[in-house]
Amino acid sequence: MPELPEVEVTRLGITPHLEGKKVSAVKILDGRLRWPVPSSLPKILPGQKIRAIHRRGKYLLLELDTGHLLIHLGMTGTLRVLPSQEALKTHDRVTFEFNKLSLRLHDPRKFGAVLWHPKTKGPVENNLLLQKLGIEPFSPEFAGELGTDILYRSSRKRSVAVKQFLLAGQAVVGVGNIYCSESLFEAGIHPGKAAGKLTRPQCERLAAAVRLILKKAIDAGGSSLKDFVNSDGDPGHFMVQTKVYDRKGLPCKVCKTPITQIIQGQRSTYFCSQCQKR
Repeated sequence: MPELPEVEVTRLGITPHLEGKKVSAVKILDGRLRWPVPSSLPKILPGQKIRAIHRRGKYLLLELDTGHLLIHLGMTGTLRVLPSQEALKTHDRVTFEFNKLSLRLHDPRKFGAVLWHPKTKGPVENNLLLQKLGIEPFSPEFAGELGTDILYRSSRKRSVAVKQFLLAGQAVVGVGNIYCSESLFEAGIHPGKAAGKLTRPQCERLAAAVRLILKKAIDAGGSSLKDFVNSDGDPGHFMVQTKVYDRKGLPCKVCKTPITQIIQGQRSTYFCSQCQKR
């Protein structure tokens, strides 16, 4: 599933091609996504200019003249900028035309989303899908002591494991399954430790680790387990850098202890029992 790094890589890839350009047409090839694609888009969007492309959590926010287009990649979605004359592929769901260029959502499993938030409904931050998201990891509000404070305060009296606490995204967004394992290893924290028992120094290390790991993932083009490719069709390469994720039984890169795999909330977690003592 594309997580924050993959969505940010997509944003960085499509922005130079589309920012400042006007939509010439919208074609809904199969609107049966997680929520139905608004059938009004082919009438609303043509003639409107892409003012900017932002990201909030795992949502891409395309700012147009009269509102925002919200795009979520779901489990298997990708967004690619292609020449308009290039043939459509099976599982292409929606295409946004910009004269000679097309922005195409390809989504085999149809868990993605394309939604419209008009300005008449207020700031896009008011959208119900965005309201409950945690703070952005690269925002000034999560830097230094502020990030430590957020993790420490939001984890108090929480009995849930710190891995699940991070995955929930209510304190800080974007720490998906791969990045949880890697961040907890970087911070030296056992994934099964109760969130409420995190010390302030541990929260400080974890906040720094989250930013570090997510930045490394973005710089590597994200992680490609099965389907993810960037806007140019290239896979991400973060998986070759992982220190614990998907390395069950292999020696820890720090202490040589075999990496352990456990299941938490039906998701695989990887850690080093020596470097991450409970």
